[in-house]
Amino acid sequence: MSDKTILVVGTYDTKNDELSYMAERISALGGGVLTMDISVLGDPLEPTDISKHQVAEANGSSIQAAIDSGDENSAMQIMASGACQLVKRLHHERRIDGVVILGGTMGTDVALDICQALPLGVPKYVVSTVSFSPLIPSDRLSADIQMILWAGGLYGLNSVCKASLSQAAGAVLGAARAVETPAGDKPTVGMTSLGSSCLKYMKTLKPALEQRGYEVAIFHATGMGGMAYESIAADGGFVCVMDFALPELGNLMAGSVVNGGADRMLNAGRAGIPQIVAPGCLDLIDFAGWQDIPGQYQDRPFHAHNRLIKSSGLNGEERRETAREVAKRLKASTTPAHVILTNQGIEEWDKPGDVAHDPEAFAEFCDEMRQVMTAPLQFTELDCHINDQAFADKALEIFDAWVADGTVKASGAAN
Repeated sequence: MSDKTILVVGTYDTKNDELSYMAERISALGGGVLTMDISVLGDPLEPTDISKHQVAEANGSSIQAAIDSGDENSAMQIMASGACQLVKRLHHERRIDGVVILGGTMGTDVALDICQALPLGVPKYVVSTVSFSPLIPSDRLSADIQMILWAGGLYGLNSVCKASLSQAAGAVLGAARAVETPAGDKPTVGMTSLGSSCLKYMKTLKPALEQRGYEVAIFHATGMGGMAYESIAADGGFVCVMDFALPELGNLMAGSVVNGGADRMLNAGRAGIPQIVAPGCLDLIDFAGWQDIPGQYQDRPFHAHNRLIKSSGLNGEERRETAREVAKRLKASTTPAHVILTNQGIEEWDKPGDVAHDPEAFAEFCDEMRQVMTAPLQFTELDCHINDQAFADKALEIFDAWVADGTVKASGAAN
């Protein structure tokens, strides 16, 4: 009897040997295997556990419809939709413990959808000819996806590609055996932040919330962190969120690749999760270290954090736009949202004498926040900096009041 079962997915009409090799490696290591064919035109050398017909039909379509769709892109999107429905069902029925998917650009396109269909904690491995490529936008990546480059294996098996395929087989099975999925035994508060050199409130808030019996998950708001936060929020994984680092929203509006996706700041409200919000770092635009800063931002305050990320400042009108966008997104919430504005600053580098200090632009931002944070939003302005103790104290005061009135689920642990 195998201890864990891995779903092996790919186009078996063209990559039968490679997919079968990975399945054999998993089996040789004592794992169980289910196979799924997502090809359209051809057939595997041997039947798979889940046929291409079952995949197409899982979302109300058919292989013939895929063939008749007119192009390979449309056909593979039919297969992607069906595959996502099936993997959700297989996971819900506890028939699979992880997935490994093989592909070129076609198979990788489907693989990214499949991985996003599975929750955090389910091992997801993609063996791709375009792993880590700029062809893959960050918003297509699931929170805990793992990728390995499929080197030297586009047409058939050889010793070079076996190195990648065997690693993926061992990695996904090992991950399925080792993973500690979220226990769910404590209510969880989701929090966004940046490193403690920039934002410091989590040093106070995390232990304080833990003493109240809550688990605290803190997400690094540099694009992928925000996507993970939004993904868990969309699934209702938090009892409350403290969304205190919002640069990903400003980055999105400025067109930077360092963003958390188009649904940033929307999923908690859609899922009915109460939100305590502060505009931490919403004065900066982050750029990837390899990007040239666009001309319109080159005369702004600038901070080179490291070789991976650098930041320019937003001007007054741009900050007003971000304030309006925050209000718009929060007003779509189905549950309470309380916004805290610290009128002496919103990140460490905006203090007098530091690189992001721009009092005129910040004054415009504060003015706009006062105008737009209207009902049904709750709004508090504090005469302090976001890194001051007074900010953390106010956040806890709001949280405790919500626990007392039932807005936030009470923890069963003693305070």
